[in-house]
Amino acid sequence: MDDETAAEEETTPPCVLVFNASDPSGAGGLGADALSISSVGAHMLPVVTGAYARDTAEIFDHFPFDEEAVAEQARAILEDVPVQLIKVGFVGSPENLGVVAETTTDYPDVPVVSYMPNLSWWGDVQIEAYLDVFRELVLPQTTVLVGNHSTLWRWLLPDWSGERSPTPRDIARAAGEVGVPYTLVTGIAQPDQFVENVLASPESVLATERYERLDAIFAGAGDTLSAALAALLASGTDLVAATSEALSYMDRCLDAGFRPGMGHVLPDRLFWAEPEEGEQDDEAAASLSDFALPPHETRH
Repeated sequence: MDDETAAEEETTPPCVLVFNASDPSGAGGLGADALSISSVGAHMLPVVTGAYARDTAEIFDHFPFDEEAVAEQARAILEDVPVQLIKVGFVGSPENLGVVAETTTDYPDVPVVSYMPNLSWWGDVQIEAYLDVFRELVLPQTTVLVGNHSTLWRWLLPDWSGERSPTPRDIARAAGEVGVPYTLVTGIAQPDQFVENVLASPESVLATERYERLDAIFAGAGDTLSAALAALLASGTDLVAATSEALSYMDRCLDAGFRPGMGHVLPDRLFWAEPEEGEQDDEAAASLSDFALPPHETRH
């Protein structure tokens, strides 16, 4: 490797291959992944697995891509660009899960972050088929599984009959039985309006972060967290530190959240780019005016 190539590699951001759907609301999907991953310093390689029909309040439907189209996207970019991590979101069909599993198997040294969203908007038969294949094919390839406590509990411990809710360790053990070494369990309700998030392995709790519950209904928090975690891990941050930073980033995004439509509040993944009140001086304001669009006289 010559000096010029080495210098280029040092300045190239880490690359994260992402399997996820297009979301026209911007609440989740590839749009959320792109903003979150870029915000923490990595470059996203998006593989479109399908598209949602949704607004900011609810998901109405999902249209999956053909699995060969998904496979061709992944194959083309992986033959060109080295990736530091693979992130798996909602891919829409058991067939596309097979493509994800095949891809991750071909790159066994690349860590995988898998996010399981709430699928209650979908049909029961579709949910069952999707979760069964995800468990069989994708979880054994997963390094870190991310999901809400309720979602992971009902998926991984469907026969739970204890008087108390399963702990994050219980869920991590269930995930560990199919090969997942680490599980990040989010959204655990605590007294006094707090929410707890726990990183656990089957053997122990590795990190616990508690945040004050915000008085709003959000869409896209899980996509934000899992994408930020993926980017931080791709950058070489160790798992515990990356988890803490990703949770802090998500909390800041939610705190700065906005409501663009008539539905839920969306995380502001670019909160850090907004100037603090009173910070923007005249010189900065003048420089921004250089980018003003010219008057548009056309009437459509």
